[in-house]
Amino acid sequence: MSKEQILEAIKVMTVLELNDLVKAIEEEFGVTAAAPVAAGGAAVAVEAEQSEFDVILNSAGASKINVIKVVREITGLGLKEAKDLVDNAPKAIKEKVAKEEAEAVAAKLTEAGASVEVK
Repeated sequence: MSKEQILEAIKVMTVLELNDLVKAIEEEFGVTAAAPVAAGGAAVAVEAEQSEFDVILNSAGASKINVIKVVREITGLGLKEAKDLVDNAPKAIKEKVAKEEAEAVAAKLTEAGASVEVK
């Protein structure tokens, strides 16, 4: 029997007949139709363990000058560019960096008085 013949036979089956067929295949071959669901759950778990993070400056807080200095140090931007970035918060300071680097950048900015978020 070819694949096409099998597919044609499946197309004319009712839902109950298809359910019985699935159960029979599971019993015959010792497999379960739920395996793809488990694989999907594993994909979600892997996705939750992201490897790249963005550091977002939410606000400069009360120490705007100190935050601008830290932003210049972190990004290598000039004074005007760093000031514009801080003035236009919320903005990404660093994008797609390792977790350790993102935490270090966030710590520096928080220490300078900024409100920061790591995504």
